[in-house]
Amino acid sequence: MNLRDFLLLIGICLIWAANNVISKIVVSDWGVPPVLYAAIRFAIVAAVTLPWLRPIPQPTWRIVAIGLLMGGGSFALLFMALQSVSPSAAAVVSQAGVPITTLLSILILGERIHWRRALGIALTLIGVLVVVWKPGLTISAGLLLVLASATCASLGAVLMKQMGDIAPLRFQAWVGMTSALLLAPLSLLMESPDWGQVLAAGWPFLGALVFSALVVSVGAHTLYYTLIARYEANLIAPLTLITPLATIGLGVAITNDRLDFQMIAGSVTALTGVLIVALRRTRAPIAEAQEHS
Repeated sequence: MNLRDFLLLIGICLIWAANNVISKIVVSDWGVPPVLYAAIRFAIVAAVTLPWLRPIPQPTWRIVAIGLLMGGGSFALLFMALQSVSPSAAAVVSQAGVPITTLLSILILGERIHWRRALGIALTLIGVLVVVWKPGLTISAGLLLVLASATCASLGAVLMKQMGDIAPLRFQAWVGMTSALLLAPLSLLMESPDWGQVLAAGWPFLGALVFSALVVSVGAHTLYYTLIARYEANLIAPLTLITPLATIGLGVAITNDRLDFQMIAGSVTALTGVLIVALRRTRAPIAEAQEHS
């Protein structure tokens, strides 16, 4: 990988990490309803990428399902979780999506794994359990929502493996449109936003929306897919571990996240497992890309 692309990937990971923390502030500190926030985000993405909707990727039902899972389902659940969960914990627990994707690939696509990837899956799940462990074998509802978010993204990624090549902006257009159409009515049914509180957030909230929709979804994700098409997964995927590490650092610095021995031990174990899984020899089409923020 040349220096320019390496620095570009680092920048992408830092953008994803910053967005995790910003999303926490939006839904927790500013009191913006999480489904509403996700709906507005994807409506902006859909509006900006509207010219790329056609031609429709085939089969249509599959791209709709992928868009709903990797967009609306994954992000709405994550934003709901961030109301009560720290960005650091969410970033580590969401790494469970890597082994979940592998296990779903075995069940749905009939893929096989060798002992090294099985070890990586086990380490990742052990690390996640260490992070979420509380006395009495209880797991918070927020962390369960993070796991549900990771599962949605993983199932979407597996379905994506059955699609042909899709241009990154066309993929973003369908994620944006399907997610906005799902989340807008859900927000009306599920949430009763305090519009006075939402509007009180003012320009910072507008800035968070623009950053999340344009910089993260349209910008960073599109550039990431471009790098995926250029390099093998075993080169790209390990470097994306910068995202959870940077999220932990920003979370500790900005949102006062907990960083004790349990969090450190669980994070190291989980990220080691992810690294082992990611180092498999394979070419990663857009289909294998997980949404990171």
